[in-house]
Amino acid sequence: MPIFFDPAYMLAVAPAMLLAMWAQWRVQSSFAAASQEPAPLTGAAAARHILDSAGATDVEIEAIPGKLNDHYDPQAKVLRLSEAVYGSRSLAAVGIAAHEAGHALQDAHRSSMMAIRNAAVNVANLGSGFGITMFVLGLMMQVAPLAWLGIALFAGTVFFQLVNLPVEIDASNRAKAQLVNLGIVPAAEMPAVNKVLNAAAWTYVAATLQSILTLLYYASYLTGSSNDSER
Repeated sequence: MPIFFDPAYMLAVAPAMLLAMWAQWRVQSSFAAASQEPAPLTGAAAARHILDSAGATDVEIEAIPGKLNDHYDPQAKVLRLSEAVYGSRSLAAVGIAAHEAGHALQDAHRSSMMAIRNAAVNVANLGSGFGITMFVLGLMMQVAPLAWLGIALFAGTVFFQLVNLPVEIDASNRAKAQLVNLGIVPAAEMPAVNKVLNAAAWTYVAATLQSILTLLYYASYLTGSSNDSER
């Protein structure tokens, strides 16, 4: 039976999948609630204020289609905000925009963790795609070294997630501090912003947990298969 349809695999990663579904629900519900709370600036204006105040005037801000697909591109030095964030004057919008601006500040301040994460992106992409393919081929062809090589490559994805988690949390902490320090959001209104950013943080926790559980399952599956073949 292919490993991806193995009930044991689904059971192994079930805690992470349940956490991910809960986190996504929290993000959607907290974002919807905070979207009803007005803010003095749009998401784009808040991000621009944060960046300029920190001296990161070279970072551009662009609007992109989609929802909650906001991100900072360290290669192009561009902060890309979704339509619901870019032009919206809400606590949800300024919270998300400030979080992405936090990534730009990490880059501008040459954060070591941010640099490691950026360097690990390609390794993570290779591990999540090619690594899994090699693992499955190794199982199908009964070539254990090939399967173990696939697991080693997938470990790069786990490493990326482990590095990415503190980077995301730090970006949120920077965002919360800048929103209050620059007077963009009064301290009394920060709970709504905190709910959005804290919910988003749980999605990264879930992704990290799922990658770890998947790696452990792959390794245990291959170890068990090797033991069976030796009997």
